[in-house]
Amino acid sequence: MKALADYVHSKGLKLGIYSDAGSNTCSNTMPGSLGHEEQDARTFASWGIDYLKYDNCNNGGISPQSRYPIMSKALAESGRPIFYSMCEWGDQNPATWAPTIANSWRTTGDIQDKWESITALADQNNQWAAYARPGGWNDPDMLEVGNGNMNTEEYRSHFSIWALMKAPLLIGCDIRSASSETLQIVGNKEVINVNQDLLGVQGKKVSQQGNLEVWAGPLSNNRVAIVLWNRSGWQASITARWTDIGLPYNAVVQARDLWAHKYLPSYLKGSLTSTVASHGCKMYILNRISR
Repeated sequence: MKALADYVHSKGLKLGIYSDAGSNTCSNTMPGSLGHEEQDARTFASWGIDYLKYDNCNNGGISPQSRYPIMSKALAESGRPIFYSMCEWGDQNPATWAPTIANSWRTTGDIQDKWESITALADQNNQWAAYARPGGWNDPDMLEVGNGNMNTEEYRSHFSIWALMKAPLLIGCDIRSASSETLQIVGNKEVINVNQDLLGVQGKKVSQQGNLEVWAGPLSNNRVAIVLWNRSGWQASITARWTDIGLPYNAVVQARDLWAHKYLPSYLKGSLTSTVASHGCKMYILNRISR
């Protein structure tokens, strides 16, 4: 394992590993770390592991508030910084107690490569937005982009909303066979930059008319990121109003379209309106020009 970690690190990448806060992992074929947290944390550190996903199966009915802090302490004392990804499935509202022990915590059950799953998990994760902060993030599960059961518009929406919510962007498809279209979506640096913005404030749903939604969040340097999300079955016009997204009503802004990779031709005042495809989205960064 140490040789593997060294190889991965030589490529400029980091290495993650999976374990479980129970007697066995969820596959029931491998032992979990419950009762062996210190030993396993030291082993992970000696191997050069950078990331631990810590699942919740076969937990013997012991509360997650009792089990998960033990591994947190063990990792902290392992002698190596290891990102602690807590996978408690959102059962006990971990956003309210996990920020002091983990770097991320699942707020939902498992994701599926279905439109209904993406929308449901986005809404579940949205309710915990206030608890996210630099070093501690709400996690609505990995990305399904490229797994084949949704269309391009749906995958772009999925990636955009996850990025705006500051969710961990964990590619969930086989990158060895990923299409150029998939790589263009998960490799959109402008969208990734929103996710990685130093201000570290989770974006959230700020207005809704039926299935037409506006999501927004502040960025560093007094910018705002917005997503116009059409969850309906037909093309529709969606408007983001400055008063809904935290800007003065009379602010003049320049809007950057993050999927078209260009600025809109005119400055905007008061609102932004765009036509959005069914199940699609438009994503912008707004830069204030004046008050």
